[in-house]
Amino acid sequence: MEKAAAIQYNDDMPAPVVVAAGRGALAKRIKEIALEEGIEIVDQPELADALVELPLGSLIPEQFYRIVAEILVYVRRVS
Repeated sequence: MEKAAAIQYNDDMPAPVVVAAGRGALAKRIKEIALEEGIEIVDQPELADALVELPLGSLIPEQFYRIVAEILVYVRRVS
């Protein structure tokens, strides 16, 4: 089953926050909205698996800091 999660981060935050997450049709809609808004989509299935289990508004757990940091650096480079 398809999964998707969206995160938000700015320098005032202690860590990135999960702002959207879901499976199936909801995951597809999250990706559609990202494309419509010009938001970069990064395919990281293992990370999405973990993030869809978190309540919205949750800070990213420390074990994911490295991969999320790499994604944020990538997204800033291509934007």
